[in-house]
Amino acid sequence: MTGLDRRPAAATTDATLPRGPLAGFAAGSLGMGVWVTVPGLLLLYFLTDVLAVGPWLAGLALLLPKVADVLLHPWVGHRCDVEQTRRGDRRRLLLLGCALPVAFAALFAVPAGLTGAPAAAWVAVFFVAGNLLFAAYQVPYLATPADLRIGYHERTRLMAFRMVVLTLGILLSGLLAPLLTGGDAATRGGYQRMGVVLAVGMLAAMLVGVAGIARLRRSAAVTATAPAHGGWRALRTALRDRQFRWLVASYLAMSTTTHLVLAGVPYYAEYELRRTGLTTVLVAAFVAPALLVTPAWLALARRVGKQRALLAAQGAFAAGSLVLAVGRPAGLPVLIGAVAVLGVAFAGMQLLPFSMLPDVIGAAGTTGAGTYTGVWTATEATGAALGPYAYALCLAVGGFVASTAGESPVQPDTALAAIRYGFGLLPAVAMLAALLLQRRYTLDPAARAAR
Repeated sequence: MTGLDRRPAAATTDATLPRGPLAGFAAGSLGMGVWVTVPGLLLLYFLTDVLAVGPWLAGLALLLPKVADVLLHPWVGHRCDVEQTRRGDRRRLLLLGCALPVAFAALFAVPAGLTGAPAAAWVAVFFVAGNLLFAAYQVPYLATPADLRIGYHERTRLMAFRMVVLTLGILLSGLLAPLLTGGDAATRGGYQRMGVVLAVGMLAAMLVGVAGIARLRRSAAVTATAPAHGGWRALRTALRDRQFRWLVASYLAMSTTTHLVLAGVPYYAEYELRRTGLTTVLVAAFVAPALLVTPAWLALARRVGKQRALLAAQGAFAAGSLVLAVGRPAGLPVLIGAVAVLGVAFAGMQLLPFSMLPDVIGAAGTTGAGTYTGVWTATEATGAALGPYAYALCLAVGGFVASTAGESPVQPDTALAAIRYGFGLLPAVAMLAALLLQRRYTLDPAARAAR
């Protein structure tokens, strides 16, 4: 079955999953939320304003480790399918991924005295290790919905549970991390303390997630699997899937945009709003609405379909970003409101694509759910690298001056303009590109009709 001629698989059902196993499954996202949030929020700032790494080198230190993910994630996905075929589950990879908190703590434990290029190298090495361990956990985790024999709307419900808990993880880590580092008086020791404290919470949540997945698989029928194809064959199958290609291309633009905004929050708060403490406020304004509006996105998807709801989320994100490009003249309440609009849109952009992915896998009739998911998570990792790198390039072009903790260099006007437009105008353009790409995805009407 090709991406041009496909019908949603008839093997799915509309069985309702129990809430207990759903909650256990979702708990794993609490730990993953720390990894997807804290490095994106603080790592670029940690490099440029604590470790005195120039913005171009700092961006490179965050980009290059992600390049490896493009190859590693699909390979992990294939190994994930092999595990499912041979053992009947993906548990061993999940347990391996539970070593991620160790890499997270090491990421911020840069030895005293290391600054500049050596400090950037330290961060890059542990970023590579962390990304690989994150793939080992995330790929089998996200393959779970495709493994279960559930229908169109139940997939959305399953991912809604995950989205609420992921948002909680993003919110808690986004609020706690800046505070644990010391806030306005952040130090190396503060970053190290933050890494250790959050790592402990990550480990607990990820272990609960492993147990939750096992319960979920016991509570619902699991799709039978044929012997897994070779890695390259499975990868070619995924990449030849037209619907998957358009969904992935749009998600790459979305992931890049949201991670760009996340990386820019500390700079926008300190240099545009002139209050470092507003970092926590902006993070809360971005993430907190998602806890409230996820049920609304679920209801909208049921009413108009996932595709149309996602297009609405992308349009709202682009509009809110344009307001942020105005900067201080718009007034702080307006700017915080614009960030809240981004947060509402972000909730939809996390729930809907992730619930569309198992629709694509089911419609393809493939047994390579792990390979599809590996390509997907590689795309997410690429966006997580491109976003901060794009913002770092904005800073470098604007002539941003790097510093160590405690220093307050005067930034040129060009750097201040780069901080503002990189945080507002660039995300709007990138999200409009995501919207145009998403319009090329055409599976949703057929998937809804077959539910």
